[in-house]
Amino acid sequence: MINKVYRNIHNKYSTLFKFIFFLRYLFGIFFISIVLFLSIPNLFDHEKKGVIIKQYLLDSYNIKLNKYESIKFNSLPTPNLEIINASINFNSKKFKMRAQKLIIYPRLLNIYNYENFRAKKIVLEKSEAFLQSDEISILGKFIYDLKNKLRFNNLELKILKENKPILKIKKINFSNYGYGKNIINGNVFEKNFKIKMSNNFEKIKFKLLKAGISFEIDLEKIEKNIPLSGVIKIKVLNSNLKFSFKHDDKKFMIYNSYFRNKDLSFNNTSEVIYHPFFNINSNYFIDELNLEFLRDLNLEKILNSKDIIKKINSQNVINYKSKKFNRNFIDNFNLKANLSYGRLFYLKTIFISDNIFSCDGHTNLLEEYPILSFNCFIKSNDKKNLLKKFSIKYENKDEKFNLNFVGNLNILNNKINFKSIQLGEVYKAEKEDLIYFKEAFENILFDKGFLNIFNSNKIKEFILEIS
Repeated sequence: MINKVYRNIHNKYSTLFKFIFFLRYLFGIFFISIVLFLSIPNLFDHEKKGVIIKQYLLDSYNIKLNKYESIKFNSLPTPNLEIINASINFNSKKFKMRAQKLIIYPRLLNIYNYENFRAKKIVLEKSEAFLQSDEISILGKFIYDLKNKLRFNNLELKILKENKPILKIKKINFSNYGYGKNIINGNVFEKNFKIKMSNNFEKIKFKLLKAGISFEIDLEKIEKNIPLSGVIKIKVLNSNLKFSFKHDDKKFMIYNSYFRNKDLSFNNTSEVIYHPFFNINSNYFIDELNLEFLRDLNLEKILNSKDIIKKINSQNVINYKSKKFNRNFIDNFNLKANLSYGRLFYLKTIFISDNIFSCDGHTNLLEEYPILSFNCFIKSNDKKNLLKKFSIKYENKDEKFNLNFVGNLNILNNKINFKSIQLGEVYKAEKEDLIYFKEAFENILFDKGFLNIFNSNKIKEFILEIS
């Protein structure tokens, strides 16, 4: 019975079985052909095609291949040409790069025929790049304009200023195609970061991982010969900053800017000019200010950054106006501060009720121990009202109070010298009095540093001491 069934199946499906058994030979021939097709190019001398490869990289990627150690062909995982220890330039003779491997994935037909050579993509492995700080935009423009597929694996980017390194960004991975398109991962200041960009590069998100720092850039339409503009949002821990900007090859303008954290909130407009000379013009309008925040600043650390200070040229105006229902000690505050090559000139005016406190002077922040000169006056039409602000009782009403004092103070050593102190026409301090005021000032107001001078309780103690 079984033999009968077998004969029926064999007679009925013999043609199908013969076809299936024939396919195994066909598959074998096909597999052997592919192996030979991919393996034979390993026997070719690809060094002779170096000129064609160089021209293709220049025409299609704007990459100039200067030097390399060797070129070899790899069959797996997909056919590619591997250029070992390549020295190249991107879009500029100044933008230099060294790559341990520059891998080109040619189209299948170009494995044998280099005429009209084309590649599906190129990958740069373990590369090191050098870029001048004033040419950072070149890298951005190169990536934005590039239409062909490119990937960086483990790129180390060194930013230079006058051929001296100022910033190193390590372990950069970037691709302009595929699943991770327009996503940049890397490491800066020993912290990992991630950048996401939209396809048209008009939206950029940056996050410094595990550091609480992030920002977003929302650009307006990018067009040639039109200044770059948009909105930037920055978050640093519990501080938030948002501003609009316009940028061209001469200046960077900031407007509609607003900063907020638990100690300080302000809005400002700024203009940063970097051609032909670097200069900053800023106007700040403070909404909220916690004076304890100022006292926590490390003034000595700031003044030690002399290499940065001497490069800043700026004109700054800072304004503060207390809100109607706030019980703040200060009603209005105005400060004009001009910094040029380390020399700071200032003029500040403080309004407390109807009383005016004003000072002007200068200092050289590049000195080891900066000396701040001052010429100050206090003007009040009601001395009783003035002292009341410091919780000091005084009997006489509508008594005028005009005090002028001139001198200088050592910001870091907590020392002060008075050259003159004069109260209207009724009093002018003698030498012995000036020494007494100096000692009282240093012992009471200057005992915990320069920024702690502006403490109402200490000012009250000082007034009571010298009264």
